[in-house]
Amino acid sequence: MIYFLLAFILFLIDQGTKYLIAVNLKIGDQIPVIGNFFLITSHRNTGAAFGILEGKRWFFVTITVIVVAGIIWYLNKVKSSNNKLLPTALSLVLGGAVGNFLDRAVAGEVVDFLQFNFGTYTFPIFNVADSCIVIGVAMIVLDSILEMRREKRQLAENNHEEKGQV
Repeated sequence: MIYFLLAFILFLIDQGTKYLIAVNLKIGDQIPVIGNFFLITSHRNTGAAFGILEGKRWFFVTITVIVVAGIIWYLNKVKSSNNKLLPTALSLVLGGAVGNFLDRAVAGEVVDFLQFNFGTYTFPIFNVADSCIVIGVAMIVLDSILEMRREKRQLAENNHEEKGQV
């Protein structure tokens, strides 16, 4: 239950921040937070990450329903394991996916507002849900690497025990 609560809290934070941006700033308005490096910029995105596949609303809605169902199924499968990294990662992805899903399903666009500039390069504007998804996926990759190491170590221990018994 704690993992679904975490996903719900992240969803609420995402939706709350998007609401504050949507009602207080016009599209294109900017608020400098750290000079020109970090700005709050009101932006709308009808595509996926980095604006790819603009205007494919129903494609994203359909895919997200499938992905969310898969995450919920897998989270239920792994939530009681001793490994807490993977279910936490899935919670982040779930909360972010549902946050962006709701925007696309209701408004046909996602509210983005976090802008970072690196000199003359502007990183694509994103939101809390996007951050949750990226961090969650990075944690899933980390968990996979750690799991491979655990399996390799266990295999080495098993081989060592077998050699000692011969």
